[in-house]
Amino acid sequence: MSPAPTARLWLVRHAAPVVAQGTCYGALNIPADATATHATAVRLAATLPSAPQVFYSPLQRCEQLALDLQALRPDLTFNSDPRLREMDFGVWEGRLWDHIPKSDIDAWTAAFATHAPGGGERLSTMLMRVSAALRSAQQLAADRATAGSESAVKNVVWITHAGVARCVHWLQRHGQGVLPSAGEWPQAAPGWGKWEIRTLA
Repeated sequence: MSPAPTARLWLVRHAAPVVAQGTCYGALNIPADATATHATAVRLAATLPSAPQVFYSPLQRCEQLALDLQALRPDLTFNSDPRLREMDFGVWEGRLWDHIPKSDIDAWTAAFATHAPGGGERLSTMLMRVSAALRSAQQLAADRATAGSESAVKNVVWITHAGVARCVHWLQRHGQGVLPSAGEWPQAAPGWGKWEIRTLA
């Protein structure tokens, strides 16, 4: 009996955004640097195997990369997925972090997973939507394995954000039922225009 196919999730982060340094941006729909985006697409197009499906955050900085990649790799299937968007920081969006009252940031830090920063999205809510997207990716890989795809490795690609990558790190280690404190939250994430590959359990 042949071994079960491996399933891999490519977590690709958008290129550097065009925004002033120190700005709070999550759901803010800002563009990424066009030259850096194209360079990322070229590297990714040369690296990705055949057959994976690509899902991308609908925010402009991810959509740019998806469109550039699609032009280079028309063999891939592309779908926008709102579950892959960055956290919404509510009224903090577009403000400099230094201009947000420290008491507001402290309130978020004290109840890191359940407080809505700027009245936006709770981390617990974000973890739920990323968990749902992970289950969809796992099911897609399983369906492709059942269909007898030629490749022994089933690949799913997400073009997304640092916050989503950190959610994946947390969920794969702890599951959805455990909520993090600020001190426990993963800091590691792909750099702008970079990616990492994780096993889809």
